[in-house]
Amino acid sequence: MTDHQLLTPEAHAELRVHRGRGADFGDAVMSCVTVPDEFRQVQAHYPILFRRNIERDDVVAVALFGFEEGENLFLAEDRWDAGYVPLAVDIQPFLIGGAPDSADAKQVCVDLASPRIGAGEGVRVFDEFGRPSPYLETVAEQLGALDAGWQGAASFYAALRRHDLLEPLTFEITLDDGSTHRLVGFHAVNEDRLRALDAAALGDLHGEGHLMPLFMAVASIGNIAALVDRKNRRIADG
Repeated sequence: MTDHQLLTPEAHAELRVHRGRGADFGDAVMSCVTVPDEFRQVQAHYPILFRRNIERDDVVAVALFGFEEGENLFLAEDRWDAGYVPLAVDIQPFLIGGAPDSADAKQVCVDLASPRIGAGEGVRVFDEFGRPSPYLETVAEQLGALDAGWQGAASFYAALRRHDLLEPLTFEITLDDGSTHRLVGFHAVNEDRLRALDAAALGDLHGEGHLMPLFMAVASIGNIAALVDRKNRRIADG
């Protein structure tokens, strides 16, 4: 259940938000949405994969945190064990009001049903004069960056389709304890097709600003092995 409301100092003067990390705060998720604008930061820690919706004919990128629903291998008790937290996670419980694909002015909304909403605890959203706190100012900047990234992602995904650069990714991992996990439903950049593009196609991708995110997505696949290591350590630690 969610309870999205437009954030205002009049209605939410005393609102506080827990900034800790943990399953109790909704961080136990297998993946989250990411946008090409943050691929450089994301690829340093997480595999970047893609989900394709055939019915809607759209694509969305995700940062992978685990191998099964509800599993986040970057959660270490009350901290997030990575140097970068993707924007879609870090902004919670806030979101942007308005249609995602609209260029109209956006407004900050808050999900009052989020477990991050503190009952007299946590970081203040507004100060005693009703002004945005430094925390809210940071969140507003992050929301703006995520919205801009979402707006720009459409042409990136169109380029992936135009050059047929995505392929289904299915792989099975065998862990140290003998158990297996099969990852299905995701796509990855087809490196052979990317490598085979001619100079004109590569020039177009570069000119449109898509080449660097593509390289970041390809590089991020190396993080799958590190994710397997995290899984093995988690099992060994009980």
